[in-house]
Amino acid sequence: MEERRATVSRRKAYYTNKIKRAVHLLFYRRHRKPGVKGWELRKALGSDYPKVLRILDKHLRALDLQVKTVFEGEKPTGKPSLDQLNKARFCVTLRGELTPKEAKMIGWRIDDLAGLAIAISHIMSKKGKASRKEVEELLRDKLPRWKVGINVDRYIRYGYLAQDEHEQLYLDWRTNTEVDQKALINLVLSTEA
Repeated sequence: MEERRATVSRRKAYYTNKIKRAVHLLFYRRHRKPGVKGWELRKALGSDYPKVLRILDKHLRALDLQVKTVFEGEKPTGKPSLDQLNKARFCVTLRGELTPKEAKMIGWRIDDLAGLAIAISHIMSKKGKASRKEVEELLRDKLPRWKVGINVDRYIRYGYLAQDEHEQLYLDWRTNTEVDQKALINLVLSTEA
């Protein structure tokens, strides 16, 4: 009985140490983009890092935070393989939603957020790519004209949108990380009716 307790105690200490190191990797920004690639977690925590992240996610639930997995390119259908997880990026994000008051405290006006939602929704409706001119024309119907170019540049600078050399806009890493795209589409469709 005592041997079993000692084994459980060692296992708890083992995972507590790994969770602590995972938190250090996830919370402290070391690259241009926040978060950590799966292969970096595997190198630092070992091959059981997905289990460590699941345990950490359960602890973060009480703080309304979550460990989010962001796949670049095609999202896997079903349970992702270890190879797919190694190529993915892991970040800590909000589990719930920001209230309008919280959004204002982080420097976003409600019309800026509405413009971002419009731009993201439009790009999603165009299968992930739309011309900047088209997005700006759409935003001019909803926002003051002088603000449209400034806002689109801000969305690009903050990593929500990306622009290529042909002035095509795409969803960038931050949209994939922070925005619940299914919920956004459902919200847009429910207000259309």
